[in-house]
Amino acid sequence: MKIGFFETKNWEVEYLKAKLPSHQLVFNPGFIDKNNLPNERDFDIVSIFTDSKIDNSVIAALPNLKLIATRTTGIDHIDPKATKARNISVKNVPTYGENTVAEYTFALLLNLSRKISKAIDKVKEKGSFSSEGIEGFDLLGKTLGVVGTGHIGQHVIKIASGFEMKVIAFDAFPNNELSTKLNFQYVNLETLLRTSDIVTLHVPYLPTTHHLINNDNIGFFKKGAILINTARGSIVETEAIVKALADGTLGGVALDVLEEETALKNAKQLILERELDDKDLRTIIENHVLIDMENVIITPHNAFNSREALTRILNTTTENILSVQ
Repeated sequence: MKIGFFETKNWEVEYLKAKLPSHQLVFNPGFIDKNNLPNERDFDIVSIFTDSKIDNSVIAALPNLKLIATRTTGIDHIDPKATKARNISVKNVPTYGENTVAEYTFALLLNLSRKISKAIDKVKEKGSFSSEGIEGFDLLGKTLGVVGTGHIGQHVIKIASGFEMKVIAFDAFPNNELSTKLNFQYVNLETLLRTSDIVTLHVPYLPTTHHLINNDNIGFFKKGAILINTARGSIVETEAIVKALADGTLGGVALDVLEEETALKNAKQLILERELDDKDLRTIIENHVLIDMENVIITPHNAFNSREALTRILNTTTENILSVQ
């Protein structure tokens, strides 16, 4: 079968060639969407990553397509109606980096709580060894609110216990056996926001989680609380956190994902192609404002990015591909 891989790195190319020696593989370091279609379009299978977007236009351009093997857990970048209409299978990577993302969540939290980036910049950029302005706070005894107690959320809770934090959680489907085992308490979302010193998000992007944190509930946050998002950008309404940071409701924010993230990455191209609407433009501006704000850490969708996690992603992807033969 002919397989098109998009958004691939050099080491991944060699790894996939070794895993799929009997197939015709075509590699493209760029993403695929309706405005970025490949010259070759006779693929039986395409494998995509976070920046690609598969809609009806893309599917129409790939007449032989039978399977989309996304190297992600989320599938919100693939149009389910379009794939169903063509009877195209979609396979994802359900688990690959629960510990990886959980570790990164705490890396972001410790960076904010101890002002590590500021301390490094102070020494490197200013040559100053003064501790003025970089006082932090301990995690010991703080209340951590975990939104979503799936695989990643569970690992976050386990790590939090090592810091002797109190953990409360919100989940649409509470698991009381799990809460007993890991020694945390389920509460409703409003209670979690009002009570937590730190709130960390670990839910998938669904219609029900769109803007889960928004202008209507941002005021519930405990004054000066920290918000961390390593899940999906659109779970948080960008305007809400900009305002909450400006008025002191939030004391800090660490984001590994942003609302309209792809538009931000490819803003120049989208502007030239006149693909941005007013909402896209507003969100891009808000994201730029966030980047420049005090007590904000933004990383480029990097929580998954360990060699071990990436290898697990490729192994599951090759299994998904081989399963359709």
